[in-house]
Amino acid sequence: MVCLARFARLVIGTGVLLLLLVSAASPSIAQQVNPTASSVKEQQLLQELNRIQGRVSIPDQRSGVLEQPAGREWREFRNVTLHWIGGIAILGMLAALIIFYLIRGTVRLQSGRSGRTLVRFSSVERFVHWMTATCFIILALSGLNVTFGRTLLLPLVGPEAFSEWSQWAKYAHNYLSFPFTIGVVLIFLMWLAGNIPNKVDVAWLKRGGGIVGHDHPPAYRFNAGQKAIYWIVVIGGGLVAATGYELMFPFYLSGIEGMQLAQVVHATVAMLFVAVMLAHIYIGTIGMEGAFEAMGSGTVDVNWAKEHHSLWLEEENARTGANDVRTQPTAAE
Repeated sequence: MVCLARFARLVIGTGVLLLLLVSAASPSIAQQVNPTASSVKEQQLLQELNRIQGRVSIPDQRSGVLEQPAGREWREFRNVTLHWIGGIAILGMLAALIIFYLIRGTVRLQSGRSGRTLVRFSSVERFVHWMTATCFIILALSGLNVTFGRTLLLPLVGPEAFSEWSQWAKYAHNYLSFPFTIGVVLIFLMWLAGNIPNKVDVAWLKRGGGIVGHDHPPAYRFNAGQKAIYWIVVIGGGLVAATGYELMFPFYLSGIEGMQLAQVVHATVAMLFVAVMLAHIYIGTIGMEGAFEAMGSGTVDVNWAKEHHSLWLEEENARTGANDVRTQPTAAE
């Protein structure tokens, strides 16, 4: 009996010892089965912090940002939305201009040419205009390459030619931004006084500005349409310049969110800017007879001034007390 009792106590003690060992080992077993049971999920981090960011030992602490949701929205804009904005604005404007030309044609001088010319823009004004315009055209082409080049140009010219072109386009885009910005500033200062809206502009718009129909409403040196172009150049040019320099010198003024916003503004304004300038180029070339001469030679025919800027012509005549002030005979005379 004594031996049986000892054997029973031994069995019971051994069982209790095994239970204790199993209980002590259970947390380790649970961790081995599901090691990420208590880890933080990615979506939880984004909800709590609006980004995933760690600590880095290098001076630039911004490099510790691993992920931020705004980047996904920016990528969607860059790869999808911007293509639609540019395509609709630019192709839509080209289509509208072609249709308008087929219907309206070139706006001709109804009274013909008088054979006498009037100085409209000085050499300094024309230099600033053409410097800014040339830079704008190169900036537009190189900028459109960033958005559409890989899709439209790469399949046509091949990787090597596209890479070479894109590299030089990038250099041109960066460096020509400086004379373009200077040109925008000079345009703002040179022509500000003549581009303040007034009541004459309202009447000019109501009468179609001489583009719609065959009416010739009076206008000062700059009509309402030219004033609109002026302010688009000043405001639009200022926006693309400011945002462009922020992109050119990243992270000096803002973090990654600011850089993304700058790119959205820069690209959107640039696309609309290009579309508007297409209309400006159309009017200044094939759209209106005699318009290109104003920025080409700096002079316009007196009859052109009477039909399109009669109030300006009256001001010039009153200023000098002559009926054909500052006019000069053409070579034919």
